[in-house]
Formats: sequence, structure tokens, C-alpha cells
Amino acid sequence: MAGRRLGRWGSPPWGALAALAAALLLRVRAQPPEAARRQGGQLRVDQAWLRVRGEGLAEAATVSWRSEACFQCLFQELASLAPNGTVEEASVAVDCQHGLALRVSGAAEGQELCRAHYHFGEFGNYSLIVKSDPSSQKILCNIVINQEPVNSYLPIFFAFLIYMGTFALLALGQFCVNIEPIRNWLYVKMNPRETDRLINSELGSPRRTDSISSGLPPGVWSPGSTIQRLRSLDTFRGLALTIMVFVNYGGGKYWFFKHQSWNGLTVADLVFPWFVFIMGTSTALSLSSMLRRGCSKRQLLLKILWRSFLLILIGVVVVNPNYCLGPLSWDNLRIPGVLQRLGCTYLVVAGLELLFAKPVPDSTSVEAPYSALRDFLPCWPQWLFMIALEAVWLCLTFLLNVPGCPTGYLGAGGIGDFGKYPNCTGGAAGYIDRLLLGEKHIYQHPSSNVLYMTTVAFDPEGVLGTINSVILAFLGLQGGKILLLFKDQPRQIMLRFCVWSVIMGVISAVLTKCSKEDGFIPVNKNLWSVSYVTTLSSFAFILLLLIYYLVDVKRVWSGAPFFFPGMNSILVYVGHEIFENYFPFKWKMRGPQSHSEHLAQNLIATSLWVVISYGLYQKRIFWKI
Repeated sequence: MAGRRLGRWGSPPWGALAALAAALLLRVRAQPPEAARRQGGQLRVDQAWLRVRGEGLAEAATVSWRSEACFQCLFQELASLAPNGTVEEASVAVDCQHGLALRVSGAAEGQELCRAHYHFGEFGNYSLIVKSDPSSQKILCNIVINQEPVNSYLPIFFAFLIYMGTFALLALGQFCVNIEPIRNWLYVKMNPRETDRLINSELGSPRRTDSISSGLPPGVWSPGSTIQRLRSLDTFRGLALTIMVFVNYGGGKYWFFKHQSWNGLTVADLVFPWFVFIMGTSTALSLSSMLRRGCSKRQLLLKILWRSFLLILIGVVVVNPNYCLGPLSWDNLRIPGVLQRLGCTYLVVAGLELLFAKPVPDSTSVEAPYSALRDFLPCWPQWLFMIALEAVWLCLTFLLNVPGCPTGYLGAGGIGDFGKYPNCTGGAAGYIDRLLLGEKHIYQHPSSNVLYMTTVAFDPEGVLGTINSVILAFLGLQGGKILLLFKDQPRQIMLRFCVWSVIMGVISAVLTKCSKEDGFIPVNKNLWSVSYVTTLSSFAFILLLLIYYLVDVKRVWSGAPFFFPGMNSILVYVGHEIFENYFPFKWKMRGPQSHSEHLAQNLIATSLWVVISYGLYQKRIFWKI
């Protein structure tokens, strides 16, 4: 039995060490691309050279561009071409993240002469030849490749191969550890310490486990409890946190590791909602555990209030993106934020659960009336409250009169919607934030300004979106109730996770019409739209089902390396924000930048935090609030 603990609980984060190896290899390979060097090193990541050439044009023409990822956006001028049969040429840098539509129109009347659609490759060299065809008397647009682009996805491919090779070696090592003589020898040599009785929550203050045997905070399974601690929750939390750190550090500068400009989803848009979801799950487990041990609701309420206050305080004072505008002052202090939203969400969800909560007995009867719905029906007061909250969100979003904007506007503003509403970014959500908090106290560089060229401030963690954040955490809490009520029935747990995932998925399909832009309520991370919440909760239930099956049911995976940052998530999150611009998490890059160098830097930084969390885990040091 001791040897089995060594194999599952005491192994170091070899996956994180593999990431370090992959990153260092990519760092060595990160040489300036030949195409960029030939152009004097002026190109940035995800850019290409485009030479616009006009031949034999009877009138002056204007070449404009529009990203195909920008919905109903105005064309932006790219270059001008002279008339009178002369050859006119201009060189410009164009974006390679998404396909572009290039339009050539007459300078005088603005009539479209020709149009071309093309997805340029990174550091490639292209020519757009605009010429008159005497036989058809039409203007033709042709794109010619002068210099082949580089394959910007090779760094990810190499990193993937190294990861897979390392995991294959780990699987072989796990097989060897399961051989009894080897297992016993390793156990004697390493003498791992048992840490099963540690917190099951995602937040706390620095202390060693030896000092928390009395007065355990929410989220701790007591040593005498018959409920076995679920490593899958920490693994889920750690997975979301690790991806969050990676994308916050830059994600290798790949567009799919950045937040979507407006409607739609990227990898970066998945992780924060998952963190909110698992916070709700842990809340259900921790409150039930504390009530079962005899804690009064008054004590728990004080803990909830204090924890929420600390989260908001740390978010406002310590993790404040507007520090880049100068020393912290009220003039430029950003009030909303990630930790602030977590604090507000936790306060509402945990407070509401505490109001109606009853300790779940260690053994529950499945013969009770309506036992098939016993994870849902007892929560009907909370569900009524959540429905009322969602009604408030819907009414404010679609009925609030926003000056200068159409009622119910959900667009990005800027050059979107053909430039009709440039200052209406986010509609009611943006208006409420600017009205209640002030424009200088919200996020100044939203993702919408990349494609939609918005000029007004907009905060993705604003006031109105917090309502749907509460809904998402409550759905996670519903998952926690399933784990509590069916703790000895893994099939029931997985079945109910699957049912909830399907229900949320169907709601999303109806709200979005299975479309990115044309639904009733599109999936939008900036707005935290209700379809965004149902979609991400659907994904979360399925992901938690898979992790629960692998980690806690079949026990074929220990959860490493994600389990370790999941045990110290508040420290990892705050630490990665504070030390983001310090070596070895960041260094000055040389020469023309490439995805390879950015990916190496971001993998090293992320892996270091996983290694740090593993070291803290081995020392049994955890930061709890």
C-alpha cells in the first residue's frame, strides 16, 4: 500500500520538466526567419510583406483590407495606386492570423473594381497585382507568392512530440513502479509523506498542514470523514490554472491562445470560466463538510465574508493591470478584475448555499421520493434566485436605453456593424460599467480593439457579466452536490454530469442557432453572455467527468502535473501576475521575433510555476484564504 502511494501521490511533475526541455529546445531552434531578415527585420510575429502593384490602370485606385474574422467591418485603406498607365508599387505589412479580404476600388467614385480573398503565411512575401485586362475590359486582382512563408506551427508540433515522448516514458515508469520489488525499494528510499488530509479548496493563506489540524477552514475533508478526498477537483482546477498562466504569459503569440476579439471562442476563453465552475463545485463540498463537523452558520458566514473581502482586496491592490500606466492611484485604478469577480461570485454563491444548506449525511438513501431528482429538487429556492438573476441580466441587456446606441446592442462597436455604432462597445454592459465605475477605472485595452479598432474602454470582468459568473459558479455547485449525494455511485455521478452537459449544450445550441454571429445571443466572453455560460458549463461537466473517471474511479492517472498547481492556485495566480516581467519568467528577445522564441519563453515560465507548486506541495505549504 505504501508503495502504491509512492507511484500515485509522490511522483514529481515530470510533465512540467518535459515542458522545460521542450521550451529549451524551441529556444535553441528560435532563429530569425530568413524572410524577415531579408526585409530588414521589420516584420513582427504573424505578419507578411505584401507588394501592391498597379499596371495600366485608367484611373487612380485604392486598395483596402478587412479581416475575415471581423464581422460586418468596414474596409481599411491599405495603399493607393496611380492612373495613366504607369506602374505603381507599394510595400505594406499585412496580418497573417486570419484570412483577409482585399478590395480594389476606384478612388473617385468608390466603385469596386475587383476583390481577392487570401490567408497569408507568416514572414511570406507576396504581390497583389492589379491590372487592366484589355480583352475583357475588367480589372483583375492576382496574388503571387514571391517568398514562401515559414510554418509557424512547427514549434507547437515539436513541443507536442517531446510531451508525448515524455508521457510514454512516464507510463513505462509507472508500469515498473507497480512491480512489487521495485515499488518497495523506492518506498524505502524516498519515504514519501502522506498529504491526503489537505484542503480541497482552491484558495487559502500560507501555512503547513501540521498547523491546521484544528479549526479547519472550508474545503478540508476531516481525517475521520468517510468521504474520500477527490483529487479530480484539484486536477481540474490545476489544469485550468496552468492554461490560464500560459495564455496570460502570451501563449507563444498564437491567435488561438489569445482571447477572441468579440464573438466566438479560443483556448484562452475556456479557462477562467472553468476556474469559476470548479470554485462552485468545491464550495458545495466544503460547506457540507463544515456543517457536518458542527460549525455554525454564523461562523461560516464570517469565513465567507472574510474570504471574499481578501480576494477583492488582492485583486484591486496587488493584481492590477493598470500598473503599466504608472504608480497605483485612484485616478487610474482598475476596479473590476479576475480576483474581484471570483470574490463577488463566491460571496453570492456560498452565501446563498449557506442560507439553505443542510449537512449531507455520510450515507444517503436512494429510496427517497423523487430520488432521481434529489440533487436538483432540494435546491429549488436557489434555482428561483438564479432564474431571477438571469432575468435581471436579460432585462438590462436588451431593454436598457443606452444613449447613442440601439436597444439590446451586443456588438463590438468600432468598425464593426459597418461603423454605425463606434462608441457602443458592449452595449448595456459597457454603459453600466462606465456609469457606475467611471471610464478610467475599467480595462483600457479590451480584446475588441485588435480587430474592431474600438476606442472606448471596456471591461470583460465588469458589473453586468458578474451576474452570469454567479450562474456559472452555481452550475459548478450543482456538480458538487452530485458528488456529495452519489459519492459511492460513480456511475450515477458520471451519468448526471453527462446529462447536465447535454442540457447546457442544447440550451447553447438554441441560443446561438449553432452559429458564431447569427444566433439570438452569441457566445461572447467579453459580455459573459448566457450562451457563453451554458456552453462553457457544458464543456466543464464533460471535462470533470473525464478527469473524475481517470483520477478517482479508475485511478490510472494521479492528476500530475496539474494536481500540484491546483493545490496552490491562489499563490500561483498571484505569483505569476507579480513576477510576469522578471527573469526567468521573461527575458529580452533578440532580433526578429518568431513564434518559436515566444513559445519557448512562455512554456518555461508556465513550467516553472508548476515546478514551484510541486516543491511547495512536497513541503506541505499551501496558501489558503
